Amino acid sequence: MKCKILGATALASLLSIPAFAQWQIDPDASSLHFVSTKNAQVHEVHRFDTLSGTLEKNGDLTVNVPLNSVNTNIAIRDTRMQEMLFEVASFPNATFSAMVPAALLNIESGGIIRGEVEGTLELHGTTALVSFDVSVARNEDMITVTTVSPTIVDATTFNLGAGVEALQKVASLSSITLSVPVTFSVTFTQ
Repeated sequence: MKCKILGATALASLLSIPAFAQWQIDPDASSLHFVSTKNAQVHEVHRFDTLSGTLEKNGDLTVNVPLNSVNTNIAIRDTRMQEMLFEVASFPNATFSAMVPAALLNIESGGIIRGEVEGTLELHGTTALVSFDVSVARNEDMITVTTVSPTIVDATTFNLGAGVEALQKVASLSSITLSVPVTFSVTFTQ
């Protein structure tokens, strides 16, 4: 009988370990950046100020990006991107969903591992496969996932080509590239 009680106590202790809890994105410790190129040689780094999401114990990952949080450090450009490119009135969010590989999910506290996370990006009413080469670091109460290299997102894949053209025209630019490098550092806490 004593053995059964100890076994039940050990099982209850294991189930209360933070590894079994849901992880939430810490928005203050997370960032998502993209680079635009205009007039063939002017590169600008932009970001989204708001991210949210969860990582479930089974590896189910969802990251939500409110597109009205785009921040280019120029207010009129932010407004134009929200209205003309992202069309936030109709498509307010971008959502990345994936099943995180077990090798990345089950990293021990104090460990760092590199791998790939492949999932779907829903943006502007279109869903497409996207993959990220990442480094994952973990301690007892935090998981940080950082891109090792940029992932190139093509605006035409997500029906954003007309929006890019509209931005180019309104800003009197000779060009804006359709391929955009994306990087992030996302921290999950429990």
